[in-house]
Amino acid sequence: MKYYVLYGQSPVECKDLLTWAKWVKTANRCVAHDEQDGVSVSTSFLGLDHCFDGGGPPVLFETMIFGGPHDRDLERYCTWEEAEAGHAEMCAKAFSQSNAEDE
Repeated sequence: MKYYVLYGQSPVECKDLLTWAKWVKTANRCVAHDEQDGVSVSTSFLGLDHCFDGGGPPVLFETMIFGGPHDRDLERYCTWEEAEAGHAEMCAKAFSQSNAEDE
């Protein structure tokens, strides 16, 4: 398994497990978080490569919806920029559905 830390918005592979563990314990890994009407969308840096087949670039970011009809829907990304764009898409999905139920 490969471990990563963030320098700014750039993931960098960490060769030392202890260094990685200390970083993860204190790091702010949040890319974005939004809440509306009891539904939240959270995007974060995972720090572990979730490309389990090893056939592509490291998958290091995740967005998940909590609550509403899309509860636990998730998407994963390779870069900070993809994670920000994906967060916006998941917010549109989560909150437009939430709003439609209220009407």
